[in-house]
Order: sequence, then C-alpha cells, then structure tokens
Amino acid sequence: MDLKLTGKRALVTGGSRGIGKAVARVLALEGADVALLARHADALNAAAAELAAASGRRVVGVCGDTTDDESVRRAVAEAVQALGGTIDILVNAAAEPAGFAAPPTLAEISGAFFHGELDTKVMGYIRCAREVVGGMQARGWGRIVNISGLAARQTGNTVGSIRNVAVAALTKNMADEFGPSGINVTVVHPGLTRTERTAPLVAARAAAQGVAAEAVEAQMAAVNSIHHLVDAAEVADVVAFLCSPKSRAINGDAVAVGGGAPRSIHY
Repeated sequence: MDLKLTGKRALVTGGSRGIGKAVARVLALEGADVALLARHADALNAAAAELAAASGRRVVGVCGDTTDDESVRRAVAEAVQALGGTIDILVNAAAEPAGFAAPPTLAEISGAFFHGELDTKVMGYIRCAREVVGGMQARGWGRIVNISGLAARQTGNTVGSIRNVAVAALTKNMADEFGPSGINVTVVHPGLTRTERTAPLVAARAAAQGVAAEAVEAQMAAVNSIHHLVDAAEVADVVAFLCSPKSRAINGDAVAVGGGAPRSIHY
C-alpha cells in the first residue's frame, strides 16, 4: 500500500532511539523527510545519518528539550528550515519508558517526580504540538500521533497510568479542536516493546533469575495474546499508517499496539 507520504515533512520527538527512531525510519522509507528531536547531539547525528543512508531521504537531527518552551521553539524552527517548509506530521514520542524498574508506591511518589513525568509526557507533547499546528491549519492538512502506553488501561504504575490517560485525553481534545481544519490526532498505546534497550535488560533479569535469556523473553511475550514480544518496528508500521492521508477516518481514537491484552474487552 502506498501511504502517500512522499514529500511530507515529519518531526519525531524522542527520535534518536526506541520507538521514536523506529517510526522515523518507516516514515523516511515511505518517502517523508524527517527531523529527529532529542536532547543529545551525538545520538541524534548518528541516528539521522543511519536513517538517511537507509532511506535516501533527508533526515536531520535537531537538539531540543521538550520540557522547555524556548528549546522547543528553537528546535522546531531549525527543523522547518532544514526540511524546507513547515511540518506536516508530528509524532510525539519523547518520554522515558517504564522499563523493568519497579514503579514507586504511593508513599514514594514525590511532587518532583510526579510533575517531571507529566511535564515531559503531557506538557512536552503540548509544547511540540503548539509549534506545528499553525502551519498545518494554514495548509488544511496535518497528522499528530501521540505515543502513550498501555498503563492507561492497567493498574500497577500510578504515575504511568495518570500520564498515559492524560495523553489520551489531550489527544481527543486536540482531535475535536483541529479536526475541522484537516488535522487528525491519534494516540498509540504500546505495551512491552522490544527496542535497543531490551537485550541488556533481559540479560540482567536472566542473571538475577539464573535462567537463559530466551526464558526471560518467553516470560515477556506471554503477557500479550499473541505470545510475541512486539518490536518497535511493528509499532512504527501502525504509527506510519496513522500519519498517512489514508487514515482520515481515524481521529481522536486510541490504538493499542501491545499484541492484545488477554481477557480485556475495549469497545
């Protein structure tokens, strides 16, 4: 299927690694020119060079901190200049994943931790959207995809659930506000996902349990209904479709990409 992304200009936050980088790769392979936004120049430049070589498209890195208004403004302006025009597609993926670390209990949640998590994953998404939505409105077309997570639908991580539910609420409000302007906004909920961080985490857990790495991966895969550890590239394929003109009928909705939650019905 031709996703009709050739010549579109995309900005992917958190684009130097993980799901963000995987999304940027697919968008570039589908013909988009892509700016990666992250905090560390070395990782950004390496990722941009890798994706440009793989796709033959223009892929650039722009340094920015999504918790800082002025930093976001500068980074988006740099992306617009480097890509030769205003942004058509925004994928918000700049946030720390939950990983294997045990989340804090209620008694352990500090104000600094709570506000830091929401500043990055909720307000950070707002900052980036604010900087690109005007150009989308002027052209009458745009796509914004917010990467959230299945903690929005599960207990076990209080702050993780709060921030992910907040992203879903933000998405629906944006979709209703900007849908009449031709801008579709959706939220994607990954579950446990294989990224470049997975192998060392698996190795550490295997050592702690005294089992083979394959056994740990089997444990991880067993949490979903396909018994397969979803890869970041598989998440990226879904996100790329949502970034496409082909996705016009989807707006404000949440799309789960965790391999299916056993025994849960969402309707």
